[in-house]
Amino acid sequence: MARAPLWSTNSDWILFGFGAFPVFTGIRMFTHKDEEPNPEENKVFQFISKRFQVTKQLHGRNFTVKQPDPKTGKIVTRLTPLAVALIMVEVVDLVFAVDSVPAVFAVTQDTFIVYTSNIFAILGLRSLYFAPAATMNRFRYLQVSLAIIPVLVGIKIFLVPLHIHIDTLLSLLVTISILAGGIIFSLYKTRNEPDVSAEERPETGQL
Repeated sequence: MARAPLWSTNSDWILFGFGAFPVFTGIRMFTHKDEEPNPEENKVFQFISKRFQVTKQLHGRNFTVKQPDPKTGKIVTRLTPLAVALIMVEVVDLVFAVDSVPAVFAVTQDTFIVYTSNIFAILGLRSLYFAPAATMNRFRYLQVSLAIIPVLVGIKIFLVPLHIHIDTLLSLLVTISILAGGIIFSLYKTRNEPDVSAEERPETGQL
């Protein structure tokens, strides 16, 4: 009796590439967890700065502004920092979408579910960002948990072409446990530290 191939000859091999991406993302998050972000070192920012003229100051809500070129004196169109910020945010959305596709493939390969789940993920990304961003001084160890989860997702995707299926409920429980562990450990380690948001609040005499 002939053995079934480890993966089909159509598109299962793509899952190996999809699995490598979250593994790489998780490892990079863990190795760079203590680094402060520097926008000027961002590849997207460097790409924009080399190919477009960017103003140093904001110009209201304008994304572009016409100013004379200091070298030629001609009126040229320049990008404002607001336009650069918008481009970088949209690039992050695209990266997030690419990173989300492998995660969905680890659960299902239904085209409708893959498409709609990523649409809703992108729509909720920015709004959900502000919730943890306001309390990251207390959740400083949460990034370690967030780095472990993509690695586990990548491993699960690697197992799909090998016909090794991990129960979805088990994956959900493991994910929730890792996130809860990061949150609880962070709250315990920072229990005696002051609230940064309270320190930065202006003293107006009001609570």
